[in-house]
Amino acid sequence: MIKLKELIASPFYEIHHYLKQSKFTHYWLKGGRGSTKSSFISLEIILGMMKDSKANAVVLRKVGQTLQGSVYEQLQWAVEVLGVSDFWENKLSPLEMKYVADGHENKIVFRGADKPKKIKSTKFKSGYCKYVWYEEVDEFNGMEEIRTINQSLLRGGATFVVFYSYNPPQSQSNWVNEEVLQQSPNRLVHHSTYLDVPPEWLGEQFLIEAEHLKKVKPMAYLHEYMGEVTGTGGEVFSNVTIRQITDEEISHFYHIARGIDWGYAADPFHYTVNHYDKTRRKLYIYYEIHLLKLSNRKAAELVKAENKYNRMIICDSAEPKSIAEMYSYNLKVVGAKKGADSVEYGIKWLQDLEEIIIDPVRCPNTAREFIEYELEKDTNGNFKSHFPDKNNHSIDVVRYSRELDMRNVKVR
Repeated sequence: MIKLKELIASPFYEIHHYLKQSKFTHYWLKGGRGSTKSSFISLEIILGMMKDSKANAVVLRKVGQTLQGSVYEQLQWAVEVLGVSDFWENKLSPLEMKYVADGHENKIVFRGADKPKKIKSTKFKSGYCKYVWYEEVDEFNGMEEIRTINQSLLRGGATFVVFYSYNPPQSQSNWVNEEVLQQSPNRLVHHSTYLDVPPEWLGEQFLIEAEHLKKVKPMAYLHEYMGEVTGTGGEVFSNVTIRQITDEEISHFYHIARGIDWGYAADPFHYTVNHYDKTRRKLYIYYEIHLLKLSNRKAAELVKAENKYNRMIICDSAEPKSIAEMYSYNLKVVGAKKGADSVEYGIKWLQDLEEIIIDPVRCPNTAREFIEYELEKDTNGNFKSHFPDKNNHSIDVVRYSRELDMRNVKVR
């Protein structure tokens, strides 16, 4: 049998060792065309099942009709290149593969999420579902659907491995692009491209096509071959970086501002704390309160817990009664000046910054809103010129908090 290292590209070596150590449960493998992520997954499932007599696998696509021409053939390829075809039996109706050596009856079954009842009824004669593979996971409806499936399959075993493979969609607001930003100790997110793969594996024509697209349509090349989230063209903020802001960084922040956007029922109360590095023109957003149906009294308590030295807070001036009430709780609150074109000017000031860094753990709602904020389209499919007034609570409150920095500053 051929050694696995001869069949996988070098960027996957580390993941292979993680799998041997059972270091993670969830492996999100993203990348462009020719990155060989699906080949790697298929090899790992075949070898993993041959080593573990209790291991079975469920392989999923959103639409069941696409299974045979994609993941089924991919796993058969893995069996062939590993030289173990004599130990595997294949069926087309229903689609399944069975490892039959040494009395084993490990199975790989294939399911489409368009028939959820078949997923829930998946049973194995022996062992448990150790491996789950979501191919083209971005085609699924979102994490709620994924979680429901996982809850049905990840039962009765000691260790599990769940693979999610996909080419990142263009828009950052797509659910899968947002999902991989969420940090979890039980998750690995990995990016690979065809440049990491030995050229002879891909063939000359593949490389010619890639280079041609790179020359004539560089953005399409970045998306299709490099697996980058290039955007749809309607993103308002192209300067956002989502990453952890460390306690060490925060300890050096000095130009800190705070703001409040009121809300109660349909809209959330949102409180922000951020630091502006004027020299480098970078904004760091590292604290938020984002809650529905929050009374002003309770909001004041939460704000005081963070704002221990009672620094100034710039608030939405549309609710003078709320400002007065918060003031009565001994908080230093003032209404935002706003004024004509203040929304457009404030957003353009934010767009003009070198970088807006948002901590996704400390400020998940702020990260989501900044990433998802896009121009709307008219009936002809063209982007409208004005900024939409929805799902922008954190954006508004950041604008309020930085009013003093915006004044007398010319936006480029």
